[in-house]
Amino acid sequence: MVDPHEHHSRIVQVSESHGGQRLDNFLIAQLKGVPRSHIYRIVRTGQVRVNRSRAKPQSRLQPGDQVRIPPIRTAARQSPVATAGQRKLAQRVLFEDDDLLVVDKPSGAAVHAGTAIETGLIDWLRAARPEQPYVELVHRLDRDTSGCLLIAKNRNTLLALQAMFRLHSDPQTRISKSYLALVKGRWQGGLRHVNAPLRKNTVRSGERVVRVADDGRRALSRFRPRETFAASTLVDIELITGRTHQARVHAAHLGYPIAGDTKYGDKAFNALLRDRGLKRLFLHASTLEFEHPATGRNIQVHCPLPDELESILTTLKSDAD
Repeated sequence: MVDPHEHHSRIVQVSESHGGQRLDNFLIAQLKGVPRSHIYRIVRTGQVRVNRSRAKPQSRLQPGDQVRIPPIRTAARQSPVATAGQRKLAQRVLFEDDDLLVVDKPSGAAVHAGTAIETGLIDWLRAARPEQPYVELVHRLDRDTSGCLLIAKNRNTLLALQAMFRLHSDPQTRISKSYLALVKGRWQGGLRHVNAPLRKNTVRSGERVVRVADDGRRALSRFRPRETFAASTLVDIELITGRTHQARVHAAHLGYPIAGDTKYGDKAFNALLRDRGLKRLFLHASTLEFEHPATGRNIQVHCPLPDELESILTTLKSDAD
């Protein structure tokens, strides 16, 4: 924690372990408890200098760089929301070793801060582990999606895992991620392969929307039915590529929108499931499997379905009895 009475700027030399890190993420780790909006302000106004020059928040630091941090006054205590988030994270680690960890991300938690979000899961994790010099997201999950989230503890691991994610449609990369979703309707047939390119659009309200489009980016998914109910089906979704909103858009494209999806889903179906107790998107990152970049071991992490989603399935089963 920065001393609330600090009145002098300080120079911090970038270590090997922080080489390649973005300037904004480096400052967030250095200035624990300082609002993210204030950190961006001091960078934008030139109060932060890298090797005596102005820099942008997204600038990548190199080992040996000299970062000037201006005097900062910050509250002595963290916000109750951040503290509560840190406590929850300690109980949600699914796998960890010297190079990486996998956490069970709860639905409703953003993975990182944004325009309207002061803190995200990665910020909670950094604050909960002040002794950890390097903590970076390998990939992302939508805010309303729960389940396996992979995090690197050093730069070499981060780069190796991100390369696997970029190329994981190639079976040689040995990485796969699977989701559980409840979709509208009784599934017809068995395994379905979806090859539907996706393109990001923006509607008038400024809301980001992804659509199937011939000129979009390549997107591949596999859907496999697991259990059928009166008017819905529990399916496994394997994402061969990792595009924004891919599972949700591909499900809707097939005619089986995901329960609780307010962007791409079916309003009447969502209302029916709300009456059954569903208060969130029924999409859960259930399994993550990859080859460990340092040891070569095959790592498979399974994240059980959250209680609030299990209870929905129990209700649907009882409806069928």
